[in-house]
Amino acid sequence: MLSTNNVSLAFGKRTLFDEVNISFTEGNCYGIIGANGAGKSTFLKILSGDIEPNKGSVTLTSGHRLSFLKQDHYEFNEETVLNTVLMGNKDLFSLQQEKDALYMKEDFSEADGIKAGELEEKFGEMGGYTAESDAAQLLVNLGVKEDQQHSLMKDVGGEVKIKVLLAQALFGNPDVLLLDEPTNDIDFKTIKWLEDFLADYQNIAIVVSHDRHFLDTVCTHVADVDKGKINIYTGNYTFWYESSQLIARQLTDKNKKMEEKRKDLQTFIARFSANASKSKQATSRKKALEKLVLEDIKPSTRRYPGIFFTPNRPVGNDILKIEKLSASVEGEVLFSDVSFDLRKDDKILFVAEDKRAVIAFFEIINGEQKADSGDYSWGTTITTAYLPVNNEEFFQKELNLLDWLHQYVPEGTQDVDEDFLRQFFGRMLFRGDEVNKICTVLSGGEKVRCMLSRMMLMNPNVVILDEPTAHLDLESITAFNNGCKDFPSNILMATHDQTFANTTCNRIIELRPDGMSDYLGTYNEYLEKKNAVEA
Repeated sequence: MLSTNNVSLAFGKRTLFDEVNISFTEGNCYGIIGANGAGKSTFLKILSGDIEPNKGSVTLTSGHRLSFLKQDHYEFNEETVLNTVLMGNKDLFSLQQEKDALYMKEDFSEADGIKAGELEEKFGEMGGYTAESDAAQLLVNLGVKEDQQHSLMKDVGGEVKIKVLLAQALFGNPDVLLLDEPTNDIDFKTIKWLEDFLADYQNIAIVVSHDRHFLDTVCTHVADVDKGKINIYTGNYTFWYESSQLIARQLTDKNKKMEEKRKDLQTFIARFSANASKSKQATSRKKALEKLVLEDIKPSTRRYPGIFFTPNRPVGNDILKIEKLSASVEGEVLFSDVSFDLRKDDKILFVAEDKRAVIAFFEIINGEQKADSGDYSWGTTITTAYLPVNNEEFFQKELNLLDWLHQYVPEGTQDVDEDFLRQFFGRMLFRGDEVNKICTVLSGGEKVRCMLSRMMLMNPNVVILDEPTAHLDLESITAFNNGCKDFPSNILMATHDQTFANTTCNRIIELRPDGMSDYLGTYNEYLEKKNAVEA
């Protein structure tokens, strides 16, 4: 078991945690959730011992081993890929080094022989003789090829480094596994493998992630960081979100009797319990849900932004026509011969093995890049709004937020005053004097919220989104997802958020160097078809 005892941490006048007392128990996976800046990653560092709290302590059962996935891609630059993974079990790796050093002695004595025998016995008990093969297989499972495993970490690409660091954290079946954003910048196939791994993990797993599909798949509980406290709730992220919304609605309904409220809750819990799979985590979650009572669930105090686009007019019959479009970079073909018509009600997810292909496609249709060949044309009724994955060019001038947004007011808009602009920032939870901030010093999340204010101001009837969840917290992602589901017009999107894609899009276009694929259906259906073909 892992527990915190009166843990408090403050930086200056800012209190992150105030006397936090929680316990994590074996067989469960906990998703740490909270707004940006709430201290989720900091809390993992407290649990790992990397940060000392101002007050209180962390207790880990004696003899148990804790492993922590960090985001430092350079720490092991001079180590081989395989050794980096083996270093995940520090005790075993240290024993290996001690044993090797002993055998390297030129004056190897009888006492050394006895010591070596003791080390060999301990090494065997710890699984040392299969450690290299276990580490190698773990790397293969994560998509790191055998011919890469003896390379130095500094010589492999960023995506491989991420997988190696993940393998390091998972190696040797730690008693407590801490994962900070484990799905960042890895492909869906690897994420699926990790989901399956954690779904049957027997020990304690604690995860910080903005990936709702991942949290929903692996978590038995959520630990909500809010106003310096952490409360643990049974269920995955979607259960926590929908149940807290349900309780909030019930609290405002003064006329509804308690028995009716309990019945609504039981129906809600039964619906979630029925979806449990046979995995260890899902079974554990189901049993815990069945024991829940009304008082166990609390309404969330978190505020959700209002992200919704209101088209200035309906789209006409001609929306977007793409004809034999091709693009390359430095002689490398990104996509070729792409042709399709955007139809009414289409919400399209664009996918590609090379992320540059989607970026190039979006920049071409937004007039920011020229295609190698082919053409595109927008209909005369169309107003577009584009959220690029890189927004730095929008924040070069030192303007306050009101002046920044004023630049993007469409021509002919009436009554543009401070109150008019403030309403768009208000939807994005910029309060009071925050609109006087200088845009060049904003955080990544704040810049995205400004870009969304700009898009809502434009009243588009076609929205183009490149990685819309980047830099956003779960509350903003959930609100954004809901706004896109309700949007009555067209969306073109690229995202690594499987829930966002699956609940918003009804058409999938895959961009490839040798052409394209066009699939009508949800993202899950597309994956099932693709996996069936590859099998």
